[in-house]
Amino acid sequence: MSATDLAVERLTLTAGAHRLVREVSLTARPGEVVGLVGPNGSGKSSLLRAVYRVLRPQSGQVLVDGADAWALPVRELARTTAAVVQEPGGDFDMTVREVVAMGRTPHKRLLDGDTADDARLIARSLEAVDAVGLAERPFTQLSGGERQRVLIARALTQQPSLLVMDEPTNHLDIRHQLEVLGLLRRLPATVLVALHDLNLAAYHCDRLYVLCGGEVTASGPPAEVLTAEMLAAVYGVAGEVAVHPRTGAPQVTYLPAQPGS
Repeated sequence: MSATDLAVERLTLTAGAHRLVREVSLTARPGEVVGLVGPNGSGKSSLLRAVYRVLRPQSGQVLVDGADAWALPVRELARTTAAVVQEPGGDFDMTVREVVAMGRTPHKRLLDGDTADDARLIARSLEAVDAVGLAERPFTQLSGGERQRVLIARALTQQPSLLVMDEPTNHLDIRHQLEVLGLLRRLPATVLVALHDLNLAAYHCDRLYVLCGGEVTASGPPAEVLTAEMLAAVYGVAGEVAVHPRTGAPQVTYLPAQPGS
């Protein structure tokens, strides 16, 4: 399956009288890894929920390969779009292998069992997130980081052409953070990912959108977006941005707050 073209057009989201996101537009072109960054409460998770069809827009559109995502049948959208969310909800009374196999559901009829191809895909997905040794363990007995890797494997098993991820490195140790984000670069998919760590975003994302107060305040390649001025205006912190001597990516260094500042 080829990667998907995503376009969010003038999207506004509300919760009661509270506006979560205001007229946000963004694009993720086929094969890109596009990052959402911004402080807590800036609207990143809300925006992603609209993309994977949990939070209905008050106005604007989410277009997946030109089609309105909110007008597509749920099953049809699930064959294209997979999501890894911060709060998946509920404990699965299943083994890890059974949880990962759930990713094949959109591609099957109601009573279809797993095929040999499904089994190979499940095994590859577990291997990709370093979870082969967890396959027969109950999902409920896993640590937070282990669960996160299993849920990423489930999304990979879905074989999406659009992968939406909300803080996928939460709970992961440094090694698995790097492995998971490195994996995104190799997927034949378009990726929209919210990240807190600006240095990880700088290295692994093709383009960034900075959200603050529910609006896009900057967008573009990491080298253009990540500036000391942006850190001060959006995050309220002092920092310096240099070019990493080995990777060539922007590297953010935060400066300690001065007494009385």
